[in-house]
Amino acid sequence: MQQVGGPGQDVMPEEARRFVNDALRSVPLEGRSLCVVVPDSTRTCPLPLLLGAVHGAVHGRVSRLTVLIALGTHAPMDETQLATHLGYRPGRLAETYPGTTVVNHEWWVPEALTVVGEIPAPDVAELSEGRFDEPVVVRVNRHVVDHDVVLVVGPVFPHEVVGFSGGNKYFFPGVAGREVIDLSHWLGALITNAEIIGTPGVTPVRAVIDRAASLIPSERLCLAAVVASGSHERLNEEPNATMSTGLHSLAFGTPEEAWAASAGVSAQTHVRYLDRPVRRVLSLVAGRYDELWTAAKGMFKVEPVVADGGEVVLYAPQVTEVSRTHGAEIEKIGYHCRDYFTGQWERFGDVSRSVLAHSTHLRGGGTYDPVLGEERCRVTVTLATGMDEARTRALGLAYRDPASIDPDEWARDPDTLVVPNAGEILFRLRS
Repeated sequence: MQQVGGPGQDVMPEEARRFVNDALRSVPLEGRSLCVVVPDSTRTCPLPLLLGAVHGAVHGRVSRLTVLIALGTHAPMDETQLATHLGYRPGRLAETYPGTTVVNHEWWVPEALTVVGEIPAPDVAELSEGRFDEPVVVRVNRHVVDHDVVLVVGPVFPHEVVGFSGGNKYFFPGVAGREVIDLSHWLGALITNAEIIGTPGVTPVRAVIDRAASLIPSERLCLAAVVASGSHERLNEEPNATMSTGLHSLAFGTPEEAWAASAGVSAQTHVRYLDRPVRRVLSLVAGRYDELWTAAKGMFKVEPVVADGGEVVLYAPQVTEVSRTHGAEIEKIGYHCRDYFTGQWERFGDVSRSVLAHSTHLRGGGTYDPVLGEERCRVTVTLATGMDEARTRALGLAYRDPASIDPDEWARDPDTLVVPNAGEILFRLRS
């Protein structure tokens, strides 16, 4: 495993390019095909810089080069979005990345996926610490299997499902079939966001993901980055810039090695500690989150510091829909705490477990009394978005007109925490 940078450090563009070049020059790639798995635009990452460095190190050496966008179950990116995201002119991919093909992960197309194995029920039970006792089929995008080497390039942040993102998570859920996606997300929901987010080491969800990834027949490598939240917007506009990139560290090795090293840096970079709980949080949700499915990260990252009976306000005027891919199913069930679903499993057993996980992650902790049919959630979740009041309340969430919110005024309230660029920095209590 190789690493450059660390907490509080700033890896400059030329140093990053040199690191990537040296790392990949040490890998025997001559005549082999390479698939590079990268995140979509919902993750902060200087991809034009990193992908440019990767291309410079492998072009002319590999027999075939494919860039695969790890959508998970997000909507596909169009050509204009891809060009901005990866740093080329729309329709001019070959000018910047000659010999390269760029494709979205078509999770909705059965033929785009292939089975690489199965995790038996006893193993799932062990990995999940007894929360599941069922086998799970492992399916992944065909491009991953059809290439000799697969290189993950992406950032590491605290994550509500797995503890810290990155590494093999770019395979599962990034370019996976629904089986592992559903099981892993519901496993994280059963553990709860507040408990698992920012947890160091291999969590039960990470253990499932790592086991699934071990079934991939291709050689797996990873270039894991730790970056300052929100820093990629400026660098994407100037991919050849020589100024600070907001890139704190890079690690190269197997996905397990590179992820572990970067998660250690992320834990010191992306976590803010408070001495006491706050009554109210105003999350100014980052513009990269344009639907509630992803804007919900403004809740995930602050839930641990909100006092019982407190409130989280998600300020995201740019959000006008729940989810482009899962909206209908979410609007059918609404947002509820974990125990609301587990206490009435006969009602919800046929709902996608990924959707259930999203619902309970956004709603936060709570209890459900099956006798009284009463749900009690620990905090109030209020939307100040582009969705109207009727639609918001139908989801089971509180409403506030975004035009009524003055963030500067709220910041003067000693009981309110205002979080700019919300969604990637985790807030925790020091105790």
